[in-house]
Amino acid sequence: MTHTVSVLVENRPGALARVSNMFARRGFNIESLAVGPTERHDVSRIVLTVDCPADLLEQIEKQMHKLVNVLRVSTLQAGEAVERELALVRVSADPSSRAELIALAEVFDARVADLGPDSMVFEVVGTPEQLDSFEEALRPHGLVELARTGRIGLARASTNRSPRPQHVLR
Repeated sequence: MTHTVSVLVENRPGALARVSNMFARRGFNIESLAVGPTERHDVSRIVLTVDCPADLLEQIEKQMHKLVNVLRVSTLQAGEAVERELALVRVSADPSSRAELIALAEVFDARVADLGPDSMVFEVVGTPEQLDSFEEALRPHGLVELARTGRIGLARASTNRSPRPQHVLR
């Protein structure tokens, strides 16, 4: 089962390596990884998706709490989190097909980020499933290149659940 895990770490060298190595040592592939600053300059958020059984994920979370620089670990539950990705997609686009591609992009709330003589680059933000659908819709037109950021997420503000992460250190 795929799980999305949010880890708050001190903004120090090696923090990301220690967290990702925790999964590698146990033989789990990280499917998606995004790291960035938070509202505090000294704290970064690592959001990763991993495919592993829930009981093993719980053990890994407990081990992460023992790592230097880890402040909080929480699993983002489906339906209880807002999750998004950004994608840049280059597609073949001769002048005769551009209107059709732009109309297709509007359906997915994508925008044209760059226009060249024989290709276009679209920028799209959405759920991972929406990005998958946009990618599949563009494939018949000649998908040239694709870059995705990886999933990021936060617990929903609208849930009755407490906004505090499941596990808190320090």
